[in-house]
Amino acid sequence: MFCSVQSMGLSGIESYPVTVEVDCRRGLPRFDIVGLPDTAVKESRERVHSAIGNLGYTFPAGVLVVNLAPADTKKSGPLYDLPILLGILAAGCGVDLPLAGSAFVGEISLDGRLRPVNGVLSMVSEAARQGYSRIYIPYDNAAEGSVVQGIEVYPVRTARELVEALSGGNPLPTARSVPYRELPQPPMPDFSEVKGQENVKRALGIAAAGGHNLLMIGPPGSGKSMLARRLPSILPDMTRQEAMESTEIHSVAGLTSKDAPMLLQRPFRAPHHTISPMGMAGGGSNPRPGEISLAHNGVLFLDELPEFQKDVLEVLRQPLEDGVVQISRASGSVVYPSRFMLVAAMNPSK
Repeated sequence: MFCSVQSMGLSGIESYPVTVEVDCRRGLPRFDIVGLPDTAVKESRERVHSAIGNLGYTFPAGVLVVNLAPADTKKSGPLYDLPILLGILAAGCGVDLPLAGSAFVGEISLDGRLRPVNGVLSMVSEAARQGYSRIYIPYDNAAEGSVVQGIEVYPVRTARELVEALSGGNPLPTARSVPYRELPQPPMPDFSEVKGQENVKRALGIAAAGGHNLLMIGPPGSGKSMLARRLPSILPDMTRQEAMESTEIHSVAGLTSKDAPMLLQRPFRAPHHTISPMGMAGGGSNPRPGEISLAHNGVLFLDELPEFQKDVLEVLRQPLEDGVVQISRASGSVVYPSRFMLVAAMNPSK
């Protein structure tokens, strides 16, 4: 039997629809996943096999082939576990599941619980743009997914409750949508706490008003780092679009949480001077955003500026000019936004 399940994939911070096609037929037992899967995707075989057994179903015997379409785009991460499991139940176990019009995303544990995945905000947003009416995501990602308008978001704790709900059992409740301005945020150091340093505060105020970059030179202990950390508190509030852009980057990097699912405060990033060029610009075999993208719409603070490697400072040039950083690899390229305010500090030259 054949079954297809809709899911979402990630390329950089951009999401795209993925069709998980499952075909089960007679033959010598074999379980293959094709469609340019990485190691984490290939390991879905073991997770899904154990989860199906622990749900009380008999794993289908014979040839089982899972195709992740489009097949020419590399797939990474464990987020395809849930659609693969549902496809196998429908195609190989004879479970009648109404899957049309819905998208499914989530990592499956061996006992069937759903674990959170990165990049949910991008995936839910793209699912809404693609016209899906519903998307099912892990319960711990519910707060992040609920900020998207135009699609019903269903948080799922276990695969068992999802299968029962789709089979006509107790329906799952939708995620409660909270206005993004009312979402919780961690406390931020406030500029009003600074006493003295009137000249520096005036310079920071002018830089904040005009979006200018800034270099502070002063002896150790004069308050350079303390002032820089309070700079975001006098920057304009982020618009909804800016908040979505910044949160998508942090979500892909795994830096959001269910307690603070969306960034409303402008980000402040202060990498150590031992950071590598890849850590600053981003990269890796599966490219991830670096510090200059994590500071998008906020402040990038370089303390002890002369201590940074020359190569690290060189990678800042193009993002400062263009507002984006492009990472090219043999498997493709991704573009991360990187519009930030650069603030640096150093001690006086001797």
